[in-house]
Amino acid sequence: MFALTLQGGTCMSSAPDVCKTPTPGGPVPIPYVNIFMCNMALPNTACKKVFISGALALNVKSQTAISNGDEAGTAGGGVVSSKFIGKGEFVSGSKKVTLEGKAAVSQGATTKHNDGNTVGLCSVAAQAKVDVA
Repeated sequence: MFALTLQGGTCMSSAPDVCKTPTPGGPVPIPYVNIFMCNMALPNTACKKVFISGALALNVKSQTAISNGDEAGTAGGGVVSSKFIGKGEFVSGSKKVTLEGKAAVSQGATTKHNDGNTVGLCSVAAQAKVDVA
């Protein structure tokens, strides 16, 4: 699978991001699709010296400050995390390739969304030159 970088890529929840959403009758848990974009990764969590196709590479310690899709869930946030628009992070990486001492992440890597309120995977990589086993 192709390595993930700050150049881009999309990680999408595979299970609903259930958030408490305001309604006239009070908060109601509603499922949302949640995504985060690799180009939104916090620069201090990306690799410092490893570039792929001109962009900083990502590893399992990389994370984004926000994820998107659950913006309406403001009446208490996620049923697990109590957050909405929470951080996105990687759960798994390569068992064979490390970048700056941590497992490299690639298309297909498992992820946590909205501060761990739901799980997903990276479905799109921004580059198609470097494969990670």
